[in-house]
Formats: sequence, C-alpha cells, structure tokens
Amino acid sequence: MKRDSRIWGTFDGRTDLVSRMEDPKRLKRIQTEGRERLYPSLTNPNWLVLRSRRELFTRWLHGLNCSNPRVLDVGGRVQPYRSLIRGGTSLYTAVDLRSTPLVDIVGDAAQLPLADACFDLVLCTQMLEYARDPRRVMSEIYRVLKPGAFLLLSAPAVYPQDSEQEYWRFLPCALRELLRDFSEIDLAAEGNSVIGLIRTVNVCLVAFTTSAVLRKLVCVTLVPALNLLGALVEALKITNNTSFTANFSALARK
Repeated sequence: MKRDSRIWGTFDGRTDLVSRMEDPKRLKRIQTEGRERLYPSLTNPNWLVLRSRRELFTRWLHGLNCSNPRVLDVGGRVQPYRSLIRGGTSLYTAVDLRSTPLVDIVGDAAQLPLADACFDLVLCTQMLEYARDPRRVMSEIYRVLKPGAFLLLSAPAVYPQDSEQEYWRFLPCALRELLRDFSEIDLAAEGNSVIGLIRTVNVCLVAFTTSAVLRKLVCVTLVPALNLLGALVEALKITNNTSFTANFSALARK
C-alpha cells in the first residue's frame, strides 16, 4: 500500500501497517459492535451514557465547518462514531494497539508514526484510561492536528475495573489539564449523577451475576427498566448534578 508522505511518519519496530485482507466474519463482528455502541439496545447496561455521547458528538460534529475532513481515530478498533462525520470519511486513519479489520496502524498512541499538522479532526473515545501516559497521548494528538483543527474526546469518570490494563479515571479538572494546550475547550457530562448511578448499578448487576441464564434475565428485565427510569429522570430535568457522572466528553480546538 502506498503511503502519503504528508501523513505517514517513520514506522519503528512496534508499529505496523495492517493489511485489510481480514476474516470477513471478524469484520462483521466488529461492525456489529460499532453499531451497538452508536445505537445501543435498551438491554445494554451502558445505554444511557452511549445515547448521551451520541447526542453530544452529533451536535458538535454538525457544528464543525469541514467537508470530507482528514480524520485520525486514536483507539479506532471499532469506530462507532465514524458515520456521524458530515461530508464523508474517505480520508480516515485508525490507530490502535490491537489489530482489527478497521485498524490501519497497530501502534502506540504515545508514539504516533504520523507527520505534524496533517489531520482536520482526531477522535479519541474511551481509550485514555488504558494509556500509561495520557499527557504524552494528548501531546501527540496535538502535534498531528492542523492549526484550528479539532479533537473529539470521551473518557470515563466512574466505572468498575474491567481490564488489568486500565490505569486511570478522569474528572473535569484532569481533562482540562490534559487539554490545556488547546485554544478552546467545550467539556460536557454524558448524563447527570442519576444517570451515572443507574449506569453503574446496571454494569454491576451484569458483572456480578455469574450464571449466564440469570445474566440474560437481568439484561432483559432489570437493565431496560433502570434505563427507562434514567431516561425519565433526565427528561424531567430533576437534577443537573454531575458529581457522579459516568463519563465526560470534550470538543477541543487547536
């Protein structure tokens, strides 16, 4: 595959350009996972925050003035938000530590093998918690963005540990500190504290239910009921407290 010298840097021994000749069944599984993140079913324990994130990202992306932007997806193993980008995504590059049929570069986000100032938009959703050095990741993202270009970020504030490779959780002050080099920052909660509490209960109910049969029952009964309760609380605007918000999103301009 021919590389555009304006974008690609020099690969080291830890990065590799991934072939697109992947198992079609695996590609289908990844695409299904991406659709479930963008349009989650009511039985999904994360339904409330995923719905909120989609609404935030849709509003922000529709407000950007860029047609067919050159996009970098950092942690782009699944790419659920690619379809939200207006003007097409033919110029789309994904980097991740794990290879999938959608990943272009298997490599470390703290050492992007990419040229300076070559992207109009960077997506970085729910991956900073796995980065050993989030500051370095933000520095690399800042470096590859064009002047005036944008970063769309999502990071967890409250969530049970689901991997031994997790390092961090992020509150608003931490995110502002990480994004301090950017000229403009719009930070938003992915739902209020009630949403965060209900989402946490949902996740714990599913995680702590060891029987597959009982877990299935929980997912088709308790989880949808709690999700609908959360949606009702949100619609009634009972509270705007965000001290227990599950995730935060940010739109930052270089």
